[in-house]
Amino acid sequence: MCSWCWGFAPVVEALAGQAAAAGVPLHLVAGGLRTGQGAALDGQTRRYILEHWQAVNQATGQPFRFDGALPDGFVYDTEPACRALVVAQELAPELAWPLVRLIQHAFYAEGRNVTQAATLVALAEQAGIPRIEFAETFDSAGAHERAVADFTWVQDLGIAGFPTLLAERDGQLALLTNGYQPLDELAPLLGRWLERGAHA
Repeated sequence: MCSWCWGFAPVVEALAGQAAAAGVPLHLVAGGLRTGQGAALDGQTRRYILEHWQAVNQATGQPFRFDGALPDGFVYDTEPACRALVVAQELAPELAWPLVRLIQHAFYAEGRNVTQAATLVALAEQAGIPRIEFAETFDSAGAHERAVADFTWVQDLGIAGFPTLLAERDGQLALLTNGYQPLDELAPLLGRWLERGAHA
């Protein structure tokens, strides 16, 4: 539920393919952009967010549904969507990225409320994760704890902006980007990092 992450999704997909060809897997970590938000968006915050959406749409071409977006009473809490990611990673790791893409598309392009468990369960089923198993795990204390562990890991690294892309080798992290960058900027960076690993 980070608009620049939605804009970045095609770039991540291409970079993940580049890395996979070198035997390096993609691992998603939930950053916890707006967790525990209990209050509905006020008009000023809504306008601010929609301005970001416009900027992402113009910079990346990713689709957005602006008509009726962020309706009155909407509580912009990213924790449920983040929890859906960690549940997918537990139940079907190969389906975690497809589920994230479905959640992003549902929220930004279709205007669906992905803060609701029923919506997330339906999207998980669409991704190929058994509905009942996903729903039960999603509601578990363990799923909440794993999502919080992701948020804590991100905070402990001092990451405040999203998307952030890190490359890891032998426990050492290299920052490829903090914030949106186009593929033609990042593919050479990743290529050099992969090449150094091949010669290590």
